[in-house]
Amino acid sequence: MLATLRNSWPEYLIEAWALGTFMVSAALCTMLFEHPSSPMHAAIGDGDLRRVLVGICMGLTAICLIYSPWGKRSGAHMNPAVTLTFLRLGKVARVDAFFYVLAQFTGGVAGVLLVTALAGSAFTAPPVNSVITLPVPPHGIAAALLAEVVIAFGMMLMVLTVSNSKLAAYTGLFA
Repeated sequence: MLATLRNSWPEYLIEAWALGTFMVSAALCTMLFEHPSSPMHAAIGDGDLRRVLVGICMGLTAICLIYSPWGKRSGAHMNPAVTLTFLRLGKVARVDAFFYVLAQFTGGVAGVLLVTALAGSAFTAPPVNSVITLPVPPHGIAAALLAEVVIAFGMMLMVLTVSNSKLAAYTGLFA
């Protein structure tokens, strides 16, 4: 385990950096379009359009991270669902998966803590809510968890389908 850590720590750090960067981008984009005092929020009155724009920003962020030299080096999993799927398929060793997931959680938490420290309640209070998936009454936490599972399943289905086709070079764009 220590030998793997010694040999692969740059890839683990890249995974932490990638998810941390993704979370900072998610926070900044969401604050830009959804915080009531943001000029973009005032300029774009349609909430659905603002959410589409946040989604586009996040997609562009993911593309940049996936196709960056560092993303190419680590495999740009950036999500424990990706790592655990590749572990299940035998494409990632168990010890690598452990360190990848640990790094992803660490990077994600670090990104959120950084934005919290810098933006405070502009990030943590409604309507931004630290960019978490909130349960919608009356469905509650079970519905939010189910939504996350469905999103992760859909993402992995798409990644595996595209990465095993003639379009494999474009998997990052589809993701």
